[in-house]
Amino acid sequence: MKDYLVMTPGPTPIRENVRQAMMQPITNPDLDPDFFKFYGDTVTKFKQLVKTEQEAYILCGEGILGLEAACASLIEPGDRVLCIENGIFGKGFGDFVAMYGGEVVYFSGHPQQGIDGNALKTFLKEESDFKIATLVHCETPSGITNPIHEITPLLKEAGILTVVDAVSAVGGEKIETDAWGIDILLVGSQKCLSAAPGLTLLTVSEDAFKTMEARQTPIVGYYTNLLAWKDWEEKQWFPYTQPISDIYGVNVALDNALEDKNLLDRHATLSEACRQTITASGLKLFPENCHSNTVTAIQQPENVDFGKLFSYMKETHKILIAGAFGPLKDKVIRIGHMGENANTEMLYTMFGALQLGLEEQGVHLDVDMQTFFKASL
Repeated sequence: MKDYLVMTPGPTPIRENVRQAMMQPITNPDLDPDFFKFYGDTVTKFKQLVKTEQEAYILCGEGILGLEAACASLIEPGDRVLCIENGIFGKGFGDFVAMYGGEVVYFSGHPQQGIDGNALKTFLKEESDFKIATLVHCETPSGITNPIHEITPLLKEAGILTVVDAVSAVGGEKIETDAWGIDILLVGSQKCLSAAPGLTLLTVSEDAFKTMEARQTPIVGYYTNLLAWKDWEEKQWFPYTQPISDIYGVNVALDNALEDKNLLDRHATLSEACRQTITASGLKLFPENCHSNTVTAIQQPENVDFGKLFSYMKETHKILIAGAFGPLKDKVIRIGHMGENANTEMLYTMFGALQLGLEEQGVHLDVDMQTFFKASL
């Protein structure tokens, strides 16, 4: 495999100490008491990062497993579920809700703007008979970070359980799980944490557990059953064999995040410099507000073929960037600056190649992107 400069919004590059951790000898996680302690220590680090006293777990599956497990564990046939959406992943939550028999009601925001808390507050005055609400912290395809610190308290006041997809936000955006009233928080290992793809890290509140235990129907599925994890530490028992090497890696990735006292400021500073560079060059950002600190989404110029741009950057400069998919396919170019690729040198290199790639397709830029980026820091 070629060694590319990976500037995508996940998976992100992995630091060498994380790679080395994954090379440690394995043990039998179902029988080794030391591994149970190690797992507990890893979970504790995650809880510190997301500021919670709730239970937390690591699931053997990429972030989508966490989204489905939350829906499978909480939703019974006929439950009314509010899907708050302004993008691909927010709307996609509704597919999981329907899969498990829930009645989906969408609160839809503008696809280029963050969710409007005041509009949601008005909506909830008229209609609040929901068991659960789902929402996305960072809509990666569109580069929007929703103001969940305003949204989840409104939902909790209305007695609605909250499920938050923070897969590509935690580690790059501020998060306070308990203070903001989040019942299930979902995080992916391969985004801002810069660990290997394959793990979901999540928290589960006592209210969420009580709801699961009060179900009238059994939870559909085993791998998606979050109740299977309750009391794992007391019982010294895992629902299935743990992916030891991946957990070794995410343990060190969590250390990297917790030890970086400039973590959130670095993401904020670099993302702002990226946005300023994009707009100064004459390109347009896709979001109109609530810009993400982990990914920048650029409106794709009409005369640009993303396939050609991607191939040029990959083959000529060994750099990977991202397009989009679904309704945003061929409309958005995305640059990741999360975790390890929230890095000044990497972004500087990427902007040089991006400018050459765009100019090759006839796009005139108003500034030298590398020079402007460096000056904006």
